[in-house]
Amino acid sequence: MRRSITFKLFISFILWGIFFVSFSWFLNTNYMKDFYIKQKEKLLKDIALDIDSFYTGDLEDIDLKLESLERGRGLSLFILDSHLRPKYATRGGIGHMPMRRELRFLLNAYKTSEDKEIFAIVADPMLKTNFLNIIYALNNGDIMVLSTPLEAIEESAGIANRFFLFSASVSLALGIFLIFLWARRFTHPILEMNYIARQMAKLDFSRRCEVKREDELGQLAESLNSLSDQLNQAILDLKQANEKLKDDIERERRIEEMRKEFIYNVSHEFKTPLALIRGYAEGLKLNVAESEEDKNFYCEVIMEETEKMNKLVRELLDLAQMESGNMELEKERFILSLFVSDILHKYHPLFREKEIKLVVDVPEDLEVCADYMRTEQIITNYINNALNHVDENKIIKINAWERGDKVRISVYNSGQHIPEDDLDKVFMSFYKVDKARTRAYGGTGLGLAVVKAIQELDGNLYGVDNVEGGVSFWFELDLA
Repeated sequence: MRRSITFKLFISFILWGIFFVSFSWFLNTNYMKDFYIKQKEKLLKDIALDIDSFYTGDLEDIDLKLESLERGRGLSLFILDSHLRPKYATRGGIGHMPMRRELRFLLNAYKTSEDKEIFAIVADPMLKTNFLNIIYALNNGDIMVLSTPLEAIEESAGIANRFFLFSASVSLALGIFLIFLWARRFTHPILEMNYIARQMAKLDFSRRCEVKREDELGQLAESLNSLSDQLNQAILDLKQANEKLKDDIERERRIEEMRKEFIYNVSHEFKTPLALIRGYAEGLKLNVAESEEDKNFYCEVIMEETEKMNKLVRELLDLAQMESGNMELEKERFILSLFVSDILHKYHPLFREKEIKLVVDVPEDLEVCADYMRTEQIITNYINNALNHVDENKIIKINAWERGDKVRISVYNSGQHIPEDDLDKVFMSFYKVDKARTRAYGGTGLGLAVVKAIQELDGNLYGVDNVEGGVSFWFELDLA
């Protein structure tokens, strides 16, 4: 079973408290009495030295002083001459000297001792108590005996022990309560930091240590917060790098798919004209065409397919140059309405042949700043695309209007909507909504890709929208 640090601290302090109380009680019980006796011996010696300092042998002058000393200190005082004859005794007389025989025996032993004072504990069977005595040689040769009962010492030691047990018990109970509060207060920040560390292990860095202390715990909390911030930032950077890596991998995958598709599309676009050229050339070599008219037809087919291939190569080169950023646009100012009229004039026979209902709405005074030739290339590609996809209603609309500092030009044709999944792909090289890749339109599949390259080089928008009744391709130019 796991124990919390609060519980462990609480129990540890209680056990240490009980140990120290028990140890103190043991010392008091076994050594307090001896300590008290040693203190009494020191006190008796100090009193003896004090009396010796003013004692001259004349008891009448100091009788009152000795009596005051006896009463104040709770002592019995006896003075004997060098022959051990009593000269002074505490009120009650010499007959009340404790254990007179034993004391006389001690006095005889003292006479043969070289020490100036000796201590002795004797028992009084009549009073049933023990006395602590000091026998001291005064300066004039007299001998002084100071006696104090040990019963008071034993009672004081017992009282002190009992009071110690009482005070220790109260202190221990109060200490347990205070230790519990202190242990909770001390361990609370540790538990909080432990919780936050566990959350950090789960990559949750939203929590912070709110430990406002100036000690090591406060420093640890600050370090944990700093570590949390750094880990959070590192993981965010790692996520961003991971997302960027995913994007890079996805982009590389798309580029690889586009590269493969581009190679396939180029191969496909070259395959048919090369096959036609090869077939008709072999026919001419083998004299399959016998008449002059047939030979001319074979040569026209070869020249037509060669021109298509030449056009495809030129557009590929232009597209590669624009996408690489090596081509610079030669921008100039021109009136948009006149510009559109010149282009439509070239398409007039084709519109008439296909019975196209043309609607043009371009303001006459609208002036733009753009590359004249590339803008013509964009509108031409849009018109060709519209002609290829117009339905039986045969409606084509060309509109232009201002949008802030830009001019938006749109080419609309009536017809089927482009599938939503294909709207963002129609500007890719060789992309065709018609997967059959029919040659009926005679296009290279690069027209809209060229539009995209020119607009991105110019920094202007382009796009396609499914509108009511048809499709609208648009692009923007800078307003002059």
